[in-house]
Amino acid sequence: MRVAETTSIVSGVAERYAGALFEVAEEAGVIDAVGTDLDSFQALIDESADLARLVRSPIFSADEQRRAVNAVLERVGISGFAANAILLVAANRRLFVFSDIRRAYKMRVAARRGEVTADVVSAEPLSESQAEALKTALLGIAGGKGVVLATKVDSSLIGGLVVKIGSRMVDTSLKTKLSSLKVALKEVR
Repeated sequence: MRVAETTSIVSGVAERYAGALFEVAEEAGVIDAVGTDLDSFQALIDESADLARLVRSPIFSADEQRRAVNAVLERVGISGFAANAILLVAANRRLFVFSDIRRAYKMRVAARRGEVTADVVSAEPLSESQAEALKTALLGIAGGKGVVLATKVDSSLIGGLVVKIGSRMVDTSLKTKLSSLKVALKEVR
């Protein structure tokens, strides 16, 4: 199976889970609360190497994943639709697509509100003022719609940002600039 096929399957699975979760959250009027819980669980994964390994590793059985995740959810107070969805994903051995499910859910919420989601990867977490300045700068590209930032930290960028909004991508990372410089220097020789 090629990488593109795998990515397509993962995004399809994530879309189905996110769509179902969004529908029940919308009916119950708890779209924002579910989004907050999904963000909280993602933050836990990002902060804990052990939890990240549990989520991504095929070594753990569905029952082991479900029990461990249930304990984490109870401890941090995530309940309701978000907890049920996360536990269902774990029981179905699809926990490795949680980040994609969260992203797809956030995109549905943004679309419902008439907002555009910008995927932003930075070397360090953005401060509130940096995030607001970036949102303001992206308003023109978004066609006047509100902009929601989906941020991710990747220290390998060294500095700068990679911003994707719709089909447009701008990469101002130092990693990319250094790679370009390296290629240019090889061509000079």
